[in-house]
Amino acid sequence: MLTTLAAGRTKILGFGRRPEADAALVANATRASPADPERTPVAFFTPPRTAPSSARRASRAGWPLLGVAVVSAVVLSLLPGPYLIEQPGPVFDTLGSADYEGEAQPLITVSGHETYPTAGTLDLLTVSVQGNQDVRPGWVDVVRAWADRSRSVIPVEAVYPSGVSNDQVDEQNAVDMQNSQKSAIAAALIHEGYAIPSAVTVSQVSEGSPAEGVLREGDVLVSVNGTSLATDADVDVLRGLVAANGASTPAEVVIDRAGTTVTEEVTPQEVAGTPLLGVGVSVDYTYPFDVTLKLDQVGGPSAGMMFALGIIDKTTPGELNGGEKVAGTGTITASGEVGAIGGIRQKLYGARDAGATVFLAPASNCLDVVGNVPSGLDVYSVATLDEAVTALETVADDGDTASLPTCTAGR
Repeated sequence: MLTTLAAGRTKILGFGRRPEADAALVANATRASPADPERTPVAFFTPPRTAPSSARRASRAGWPLLGVAVVSAVVLSLLPGPYLIEQPGPVFDTLGSADYEGEAQPLITVSGHETYPTAGTLDLLTVSVQGNQDVRPGWVDVVRAWADRSRSVIPVEAVYPSGVSNDQVDEQNAVDMQNSQKSAIAAALIHEGYAIPSAVTVSQVSEGSPAEGVLREGDVLVSVNGTSLATDADVDVLRGLVAANGASTPAEVVIDRAGTTVTEEVTPQEVAGTPLLGVGVSVDYTYPFDVTLKLDQVGGPSAGMMFALGIIDKTTPGELNGGEKVAGTGTITASGEVGAIGGIRQKLYGARDAGATVFLAPASNCLDVVGNVPSGLDVYSVATLDEAVTALETVADDGDTASLPTCTAGR
């Protein structure tokens, strides 16, 4: 089953307080001398005194300095800095609907299996990035972001590595979202007891790469140098196998091509110090029923855990969250491992602003969570999908939440 995603990146520009002073004029009256019957006029506003010449010179000298300061402030507001700004982005309820290709559609649709009523929310969270390689925020925005706990200032290279275009980053984020959705479906159904067959498949062969003319799109990678490949976790295994093989000797690649087992030899090519075959891969699963995930203009893998929880809630009796407003984040593997994500601080504030009272955070992000939790939000750390389900069931049953893992400096 293929998931559908319209690739893109949400960009939301986030754009103090100026003290004001009051001025007072004092009336100054002069009374007539008793010895002088002639009345003296009353002056309601004291006439200005003539400033000494040195004071006039200082005043004249101050105006150019003020002008320089004003011009500098204007220039700084327009001059881009070498930074990007991360800030809370849109929040989407996996149990609800969102705009997709111009109309509201459910984020999760299940066919061929009974579904059950849900309540509350299971919000997935996003981070909006202000700026890119071509257009960067000005220094005034950067300074404001430094002073805002819900925002972070990061180097451009943290999002757009040198030599990688804006479009390439967006494309990779789209691929990451697609793979994350596949893993989320598999993880949810495996949690429910289903056996989910999977395969690592060649999705792209780069032009001019060692694999060109040897491997084809659609080939199923069975093994590399004798090590079997089958799950999403094996994608990292594949990278390690190719790196260990090096670029001086051919790697033995066994593939399944349209039902026929074929053994090929491919010599990796070193690119920026890393041996590569020159293929893109995806993990394809065979599900017992259809689950479709739709979310437009959002990329990256960090919604995986919340998608998995939403699928579990929709396909099992009862309200997994007990009707509470819950938010969370974390990558997911088919085996249910929850992984670290970026922008955890922005997501904590985004969850609070959306009304969530419970937040599920990856245990591997705990060092970034400590000291950054806004008031009114209870954060529980989870390392697996099973732990996330247990946390929600405890909250739903008004159980002993004090027994649930939380983020401390040690976790």
